[in-house]
Amino acid sequence: MMSFGKRLRLTLFGTSHGPYVGVEVEGFPAGLAVDAAMIQAELDRRSPVGRALATRRHEEDRLVIDEGLVDGRTDGGRFRAHVANTDIRREPYDRLRYTPRPGHADFPARHRFGEEADLSGGGIFSGRMTVGLVIAGSLARRLLRDHGIEVAAFTRSIGHVDGSWDEALGLRELVEAAGANELGCPDPVAAAAMGEAIATARRAGDSVGGIIEGQATGLPVGLGEPFFDSIESEVAQLAFAIPGVKGIDFGAGFRSARMRGSEHNDPFVWDGSTVRTSTNHAGGILGGLATGAALVFRVAIKPTASIARPQGTVDLRTKANVEIVVTGRHDPCIVPRAVVVVEAVTSLALAELGLRGGFL
Repeated sequence: MMSFGKRLRLTLFGTSHGPYVGVEVEGFPAGLAVDAAMIQAELDRRSPVGRALATRRHEEDRLVIDEGLVDGRTDGGRFRAHVANTDIRREPYDRLRYTPRPGHADFPARHRFGEEADLSGGGIFSGRMTVGLVIAGSLARRLLRDHGIEVAAFTRSIGHVDGSWDEALGLRELVEAAGANELGCPDPVAAAAMGEAIATARRAGDSVGGIIEGQATGLPVGLGEPFFDSIESEVAQLAFAIPGVKGIDFGAGFRSARMRGSEHNDPFVWDGSTVRTSTNHAGGILGGLATGAALVFRVAIKPTASIARPQGTVDLRTKANVEIVVTGRHDPCIVPRAVVVVEAVTSLALAELGLRGGFL
């Protein structure tokens, strides 16, 4: 439970309202330069602090590296790091102990782990647990960059608002444009509309979801482990570890079902001494292996489950149907803060495959 990987063995620890959350990782090669400030910068991108449209829970997420570094480089052993939970309020969750919140893991978790399971703030099912993913993903991203691989993600849509930009833009240009606003969308006009959609949902005591696009460039041809550990399999497994992710597609994705083979197939062409494809409907993957084209995928994120509106549920003690209002501090949309988490899990999946295949 709470672990992933064969070469990079990742384990999350802590709970949303416990003393801390963090991660342990084994498998990073010795000598990898680790800049604590770089990891902190990634944590800051995930943090709600300074975001007008995020939860009012004020967690600074100051990084503490417990072990695994010598003079700023990995020592080849276990890497362990955490951040403290400093802004905890259990009371709103204690009141809902026997009335499972719709859209949350409360009901199946109580059956699985018993009545004493700590589900304050969602417990181990909370988005708070993605702190560990971001920490470990920062190291994986550094390892990938040392081998010419870049990973990035950005907001494609929120609610009914879709971003629009020149699809010919390179990854760096997209990242720079997305970083210019709180929503993480490369289209500034759409970003403003997305912000208003989130604010409108919050005023109504409701929430919205959206879509994040992830990309990776510089992947070596042949990266991946068929049959069960394809690039799609590894990225999808970690993407679905992000609370709220309900779908993923690669390349043309579900649009592929409406295309003919003559339209979907990506023709190969010579580009100097390199083979490339003239289109990328496959999303940079054939047979589970990298083709050398950009890895392109999208994840769908549901509306935040915690909303300040009356909802129907049950009282597990009286066996009666009841109505509750979820109180506390919650994001009306988790999409903007999840962008960096998508980057982190993508980096972890690609680093795992790179180490296993001898590419890193």
